[in-house]
Amino acid sequence: MAVHALPSSMRAQFLEAFNTPYTLRTVPLPVLTSPHDMLIKVDAASYCHTDAVLAAGGMAPNPPAFPHVGCHEFAGTVVATSHSATLPHSFQPGDRVGVPGRSFHACGTCFECRAAPGTDSHDSDPPGYSVYCAGDAANLGISAPGGFQEYAAVDARQVAPVPPSMSAPEAATLMCAGVTIYAALKRCGVAAGGRVGIVGCGGGLGHLGLQFAAAMGLRVVGVDNADAPLDLARRVVAVRGVGGVVRVVDARVEEAEDVVTKLGQEDGRRDRADMGVDAVVILPESQRAFDYGVALLRNHGRCVVVSFPRDGFRLASRDVVFRDISVVGSLVGSNRVLREMVLFAAVHGVRASFKLFPLDRLNELVEEYHKGAGGKLVVDMTA
Repeated sequence: MAVHALPSSMRAQFLEAFNTPYTLRTVPLPVLTSPHDMLIKVDAASYCHTDAVLAAGGMAPNPPAFPHVGCHEFAGTVVATSHSATLPHSFQPGDRVGVPGRSFHACGTCFECRAAPGTDSHDSDPPGYSVYCAGDAANLGISAPGGFQEYAAVDARQVAPVPPSMSAPEAATLMCAGVTIYAALKRCGVAAGGRVGIVGCGGGLGHLGLQFAAAMGLRVVGVDNADAPLDLARRVVAVRGVGGVVRVVDARVEEAEDVVTKLGQEDGRRDRADMGVDAVVILPESQRAFDYGVALLRNHGRCVVVSFPRDGFRLASRDVVFRDISVVGSLVGSNRVLREMVLFAAVHGVRASFKLFPLDRLNELVEEYHKGAGGKLVVDMTA
């Protein structure tokens, strides 16, 4: 079912090989192949760190072939569906949706898709779909065509409705960066009033994390080590008026131990082991960032790792054994968490700082990304 006559062709940006610029082409529209499929007109497509890693050849065996259309966080408007009347999807042409990359065409039958929410996975989706599908599910923008094109085929089970108050660029930035940091903060397991650290607080995920954490009622220590990201983090804190609960630390001039001592004094704690943050989220891919974050933790604290450097991280066994520090990973959130996050962002006014580029200037966007200024960079299809 289509909302109106569709064009016979569209523009798309293709990655032709690793470490090369994108190439703009005119190609036919995507074909819907599953009863769960919808065709959307892409309104905005956000650039993610993973796009840079993929383009540099750091996510083998992906992409499975060239040319490849990247972008795994985008938003658009439904223009056609292939829904069966028996499928429990309520999307119709004209609806606005946000699209994360995972999990396109989830099998519905593997152990991940069959699993029901439990005590350890209460945020999981109902049986029949999982973002962790162990079957043949694809990841849009990674192993299947993504959002750097004017139209895209998406799975109705993977998307989230976009509230009327949220623009397409705002929604696009939440589809990976937003849900990833939101899910990571939930994995911290810290109740309102507790302390969390966000290492890399001035990046795309980090500056959203400062906003989410403050809105969750957490006391936040944000850490970064470059002028532009620190400026962004401080600007976010000032604009949102959360200076009373968010502290931004320049790791170049303030050691973790000094930060911990100040926190202990504020909290009235006398034992060093009882001072620091209850949990920390690690966003950068550097060992120094990891070490700094672990050093911020009080005993029995939790370290939530989001980044995935090629050589991994080194963890001191003394921290695990003598301080009882636990380390967990956090990749993305379920579709249930995605929808929860979007509504939470709309209610609390969580918004990314972003810069817009038209589709034909994607390579300029990439150049801007590598300058490391922080925030998000977004392709605006209406430009």
